[in-house]
Amino acid sequence: MKLILKKKPKNVTIIEGFPGFGLIGTIATEFLMEHLATEKIGTVEMDQVPAMIAIHQNKVVEPVSIHYNKKFNLVLVHAINVGKDQGWQLADVIIQMAKELQAVQIISLEGVGSPNPGQNRVFYYTKEDGATKKKLDSFASPLQEGIIVGVTGALLAKDVSTPILALFAEAKSNLPDSKAAANIIEAVDAYTGIKIDPKPLLQQAAMFEKKLKGILQKSKQAEEMHDEKKLSYVG
Repeated sequence: MKLILKKKPKNVTIIEGFPGFGLIGTIATEFLMEHLATEKIGTVEMDQVPAMIAIHQNKVVEPVSIHYNKKFNLVLVHAINVGKDQGWQLADVIIQMAKELQAVQIISLEGVGSPNPGQNRVFYYTKEDGATKKKLDSFASPLQEGIIVGVTGALLAKDVSTPILALFAEAKSNLPDSKAAANIIEAVDAYTGIKIDPKPLLQQAAMFEKKLKGILQKSKQAEEMHDEKKLSYVG
C-alpha cells in the first residue's frame, strides 16, 4: 500500500470517508467534493485489491483518491473500493498523510446502526475537551456504546498525535443511506463552517447514492470475473 501525493499543503484538516455502514463516508465525501472547489492531489495504490477502476461520465473513479480545497484548507479522502481487511493499513496511510501535511485534525465520517429506524441522530467521539466538546454538543451527542470497524476503528485504536474526531450518522441499514449521509454533512458544516446550502442536500445525496450503487455493482461483477479467471488458471 502506497501513498502518492502530487501536492503537500500544510496545516490542513483531513476529512476521510471510507466504505462502511450505510456507505455514509463515501456518499458524504462525494458530496463535499462536488460542493467545494477541489483538485485531485493524490491517490493510494493498493496491491491487495484486484487491479480495477471505474469509469463514470467519462471520468476515472479510483478506489481511493485524495482531493484538496484551498479556501478551507481541507483534504478529502474519497474511497469506493478498499478490499477486505485493509483497515489497519489504510489507517497507517492516513496517519502518514497527516504527518506529511502537518494536519491539525482528522475527521472521520461513519455510519452507525440505529435501533429505532426513522431517527436522524448524529453522534461523535473525540478525546478533545473544552470548547471543542461544547461545540459538538450543540448538534450531536457523544457516542456511548458501539462497535466501530474499518479505518475509523483502527484510527481510534492507534496512538495518533493528530487530534481525531469521528462523526457517526444513524443509518437504517447497511444499504446506502443518502438521508443519513445528508445528516452527517450538516454536522460537518456545523463543525467546520464551510457554509453548505442544506436545501439541495438530500436530493444530491440521493443522486450520489444511486451513482455509487452502480459503481459498486460493477466493481463486484469485475471482482467475480477476476476470481473466476484466477480459478480457471489454477485448474
